[in-house]
Amino acid sequence: MADRNTVLFLLLAAVWGSAFPVTRIGLDYLTPTLFASLRFYLATAVMVPLALGLGRDLHLRTRADAYYVVAGGLLTVGLHHALLFAGQQYVTSAVASVLLGLIPVVTPALQRAVGTDETIAALDVVGVLVGFAGVIVIANPDLATFTESVRGAALVFGSAVAFAAGAVFTDRVSPTLDAVGAQPWMYLIGAVSLHLATVLLPGSAVASATVEPRAILAVGYMAVVAGVGGFTLYFVLLRELGPFSMGLLEYVIPPFAALTGYLLLQEPLSETTLVGFALVVVGFLVVKRRQVADSVAFP
Repeated sequence: MADRNTVLFLLLAAVWGSAFPVTRIGLDYLTPTLFASLRFYLATAVMVPLALGLGRDLHLRTRADAYYVVAGGLLTVGLHHALLFAGQQYVTSAVASVLLGLIPVVTPALQRAVGTDETIAALDVVGVLVGFAGVIVIANPDLATFTESVRGAALVFGSAVAFAAGAVFTDRVSPTLDAVGAQPWMYLIGAVSLHLATVLLPGSAVASATVEPRAILAVGYMAVVAGVGGFTLYFVLLRELGPFSMGLLEYVIPPFAALTGYLLLQEPLSETTLVGFALVVVGFLVVKRRQVADSVAFP
């Protein structure tokens, strides 16, 4: 079972790592919000019959159900992907994937900040600051590309915060829906919010879109493989391995993102990205020091 889980864990990291260069390919033809909305409309169409086929109840029966899917749809799906796709116009796949490594750092800090029965320890602050230092190093702005590099890093970092906020706010309620039953609702709410953003933003995103086979393949891959397939595999592994082990996924994804970014787009991997990644990992270890200590088996 352990070997099977290891293979599935690496497969998920490879799928989600490859999603970064595929996103950049799609952004050559579609605006960020249009690309993301099409992805989640398609994911909804695939996920509804899948959930029903698995015997899941899709009815929203309580206020907690409604709160859960709205918070997840607006933050985890909508705002997170709007900012992520926008940021990937300016940074490489490797940089974007490393910046998302801040999610396990930001989430517990945000959880303590909005909680009523927890305080933020000094070491937690240190861990978050070290992670932020990693963001600055990864951005590595130079005079020629200062605006683009800082803008891209800020947008992707914002997407990490949005994802963490979605995790924190959905964790505050106990819905009757399970993860598979909630996904179609979250996808649909996220798709509609992204669609509205596409309509309300200046310019005509639809008129500027280019319908090409690569664009269609990018949307399909992101919706079906990285979306429905990836999240289904994630929740299967979450039951087997637990949240702490799955949090480490954010540190296995970047090598796959860098490799597929190089193979598909010939994107380089800079030394500053590696240094920033190391700082993000250190920040994670500081914030998650208790879980790390508990997970170490001493003879």
